[in-house]
Amino acid sequence: MKVIVTGAAGFIGSHLVERLLSRGDEVVGVDSFDSFYDPAIKRRNLAGALASDRFRLVEADIREADGMAGGVRDAGGEGAGAIVHLAARAGVRPSIAQPLLYSQVNLDGTVNLLELARTLGVTRFVFGSSSSVYGNNPRVPFAESDAVDGPISPYAATKRSGELLCHTYRHLYGLSVACLRFFTVYGPRQRPDLAIHAFARRMLRGEPITLFGDGSSERDYTYVDDILDGIEGALAFTAGEPKFEIFNLGESQTTTLLRLVELLSDALGVQPAVEWQPPQPGDVERTFADVSKARRMLGYAPRVPVEDGIPRFVHWLRTEG
Repeated sequence: MKVIVTGAAGFIGSHLVERLLSRGDEVVGVDSFDSFYDPAIKRRNLAGALASDRFRLVEADIREADGMAGGVRDAGGEGAGAIVHLAARAGVRPSIAQPLLYSQVNLDGTVNLLELARTLGVTRFVFGSSSSVYGNNPRVPFAESDAVDGPISPYAATKRSGELLCHTYRHLYGLSVACLRFFTVYGPRQRPDLAIHAFARRMLRGEPITLFGDGSSERDYTYVDDILDGIEGALAFTAGEPKFEIFNLGESQTTTLLRLVELLSDALGVQPAVEWQPPQPGDVERTFADVSKARRMLGYAPRVPVEDGIPRFVHWLRTEG
């Protein structure tokens, strides 16, 4: 089918574009090449996709509804079967410094994509949400049925709001929606500001790494290939009658910050110097996904534990990154 992918030049988006092209789909990719990190990195991410005659790139800002919609139409977006909306302003700490920007991109932008789906007659919508919506949930593992009315960062609040907007469009217009709560995605092309990538580069340069808290914070690190499997499952799930569901996509295991540094140290062959800092506002103590719903309804079956994923990431970093 034909799929519109926003955030197509980003970490997850560029991998998804390649996955869809490899299975024979046509893809219209939307990206603004925002300067949150080097746009040249994002252009390299799309080098393979741009060689395909089944890929069309639209350089547009999702906040600018008319320009984006016109670009998508010009690129052949009419007749698309699905939209996968991954474009967002990401990051917990930056959202505290720039809450208005996060609201504009993540809320206004999401409304613009939902409106695009409505006006183009696209019936299937997959929304990239985040495990941050759970806040400091004392109950683990996190289940989709848990209360998510206590976000602790503007970023988390915008992601939860995006889910609610999707539900509204399901109710009003019969859109079929899957909201996917991603749990700390990593792998080749990971954003350079994220911990695994940033730590690895600093360690290779012989620079100290900064750890916040006491090292006991835990994350459910999820390899990008497993996330792609979940997105494919969500695309299949949204076929047929209109529906709305939320799914966790994680590895269903946790890794402490200290253990993560140990795995990176082993894979890189470097012993890091560590600078300790107090916990940061907005950071949650742990994330831990209950993926039983995604297993049951999407056929989701994560295959890459962090002990295998970190060496894969390091191999990419040394050879291509």
